[in-house]
Amino acid sequence: MNKSKKTAFRDNILLGELTWPEAEQRFAEMDVALLPVGAIEQHGPHLPLDTDAFDADYLARAVAEKCSSPKPLVLPLIPYGVSYHHDEFSGTISVNNETLSRFVYEIGMSAAKNGIKKLLIINGHGGNGPTLNFAAQMINRDAHIFVGVDSGETSDVDIDGMCETPNDVHAGEIETSTSLVLRPHLVKMEKAHKSVPDFSIRYLNFSSKRGISWYAYTHRLSTTGVMGDPTKADAAKGEKMWEIMIKHLVNLVEDLKGMTLEEIHQLRY
Repeated sequence: MNKSKKTAFRDNILLGELTWPEAEQRFAEMDVALLPVGAIEQHGPHLPLDTDAFDADYLARAVAEKCSSPKPLVLPLIPYGVSYHHDEFSGTISVNNETLSRFVYEIGMSAAKNGIKKLLIINGHGGNGPTLNFAAQMINRDAHIFVGVDSGETSDVDIDGMCETPNDVHAGEIETSTSLVLRPHLVKMEKAHKSVPDFSIRYLNFSSKRGISWYAYTHRLSTTGVMGDPTKADAAKGEKMWEIMIKHLVNLVEDLKGMTLEEIHQLRY
């Protein structure tokens, strides 16, 4: 085998494309894996139903590609999520919290048996957050490995600073901008309309620093399914958003790659 083939083999990031001997070798050299989790749900009249799933998978792959060698492994995408709050809109396919948490838990436990010691769950859908955090806790408890969940936390402060729209939480300025970069042919800007929710008390405001986590059916907040202003979206803005998200996650993965579990647990700031 020549050197170029060895390099390509060593840097193969997609677990699903490997043979079992190739996977065995990759697990021996790399103990970090990325698990993208998305959702199939309404994204207003202008964005495709698989936005969250596609974006989570893209982000995981892009991060792995940007990492130094040996690169982290990307596990196959889990496309379905906890989306009951969008049920009134056609096309939403949802699983319940228990199903998703159990599925992620079993994937994490199996990954750990293969040698993964650091599992980063890349969450493309905010509604999955509580469920994925629960699954991460259970994997950590039972497999004694590092498990983290990123739903944009590593980049939220930067992304929010680029967004003009308050309460832009679903199918608005941010998601439409990022979709215009990756799949402009699927974005129907002529059907994009502003629908920014307004709340009676500040503690329920999604953009408030004093706001609480709370849950509601989307149709009670928006007749179109949009919560934000997609008319302010543009591809240039979306490109910068992707660059920021990829950059911060690459930095996180590179830090994790160079640390043992003992170093992660004992690190002091």
